[in-house]
Amino acid sequence: MIKYLDLKRINDRYDMELRQAFDEVLQSGWYLRGEATHRFEQHYAEYIGTKYCIGCGNGLDALTLILRAYIEMGVMKEGDEVIVPANTFIATVLAITNNHLVPVFVEPDVDSLQIDGLLVEQAITPRTRALMIVHLYGRCAYSEHISNICRRHGLKLIEDNAQAHGCTFGNRRTGGLGDAAGHSFYPGKNLGALGDAGAVTTNDAQLADVIRTLGNYGSEQKYVHDHIGCNSRIDDFQAAVLDVKLRYLDVANMYRKQIASIYIDKVKNNLIHVSSSDRDSVWHIFPIFCKRRDELKHFLHVNGVETQIHYPIPPHKQQCYSDMNNLSLPITEKLCSTELSIPCNQEMSVDDGLYIVDLLNSFS
Repeated sequence: MIKYLDLKRINDRYDMELRQAFDEVLQSGWYLRGEATHRFEQHYAEYIGTKYCIGCGNGLDALTLILRAYIEMGVMKEGDEVIVPANTFIATVLAITNNHLVPVFVEPDVDSLQIDGLLVEQAITPRTRALMIVHLYGRCAYSEHISNICRRHGLKLIEDNAQAHGCTFGNRRTGGLGDAAGHSFYPGKNLGALGDAGAVTTNDAQLADVIRTLGNYGSEQKYVHDHIGCNSRIDDFQAAVLDVKLRYLDVANMYRKQIASIYIDKVKNNLIHVSSSDRDSVWHIFPIFCKRRDELKHFLHVNGVETQIHYPIPPHKQQCYSDMNNLSLPITEKLCSTELSIPCNQEMSVDDGLYIVDLLNSFS
């Protein structure tokens, strides 16, 4: 069986360094907001190209804290609108609604699969305060057009960079293109921890200070609470793991790109739509689209290939957002009903990729 993602094999590659990093934290006697955390935050900020990195509990917390900080700073207030792509994992939307803000969905471009920049401006109202782009599948959603819209209308540009560690736009990295970015280090991400972890990157000193305070019970000075905060802090063990794996991220992404190029160049089945070439993508997910998606999934499974579906039900059709269920977003709904994610990672061989190509081309 070719696994969709073999996390044990991925982490075995760094076994000795991870054990050493764990031991250093264990022997330090300091497990939260210690040296390992400060070191990773510094290294990750340098990697992304921002002045500040604030570790937190997970990717959802990262996005939630960004929006909460803007509310605390008076930039936003409850009831304000945040434009967001309709085709995204629900965490992006939860961060908005958890802050009593209003998500405004915009359909994706059918070729790039990212939010359609031509539709963004049409969605702006007097209540709009931010645009949250999602670098979905590891592809860059940013454009100068989107940036110009935000500047022209005075909107904050927030990046959901959960799936795009190492992705670039020109000579800049995603996570450093907007006003702030949320990052997830869920174990299956390109840069994955050994548990939950996340971070915010930004060049805004005030925003960074407020986010760090909010994630520490709203406290900057012990037992003095300036904000109604929460507990969302990366622990030193996860920070140490991430600091080790960060050194190898670009190499791992290079292998993902190699497998992706095999799929792009060699899948020729008219029943299957394969993503167009994108040299800057880091291919967290390699999506293909097929009207007979469930049949294709079964066919691959019986032939020894594990797949996943991202995401079968879009946010606006989820029961938890029943008040949005009547929205019609046909492009998003079609993508959700036809998407199938095939293996694409650094532990695959070229032969694995070619085997999957042969299966895809033989599906009828």
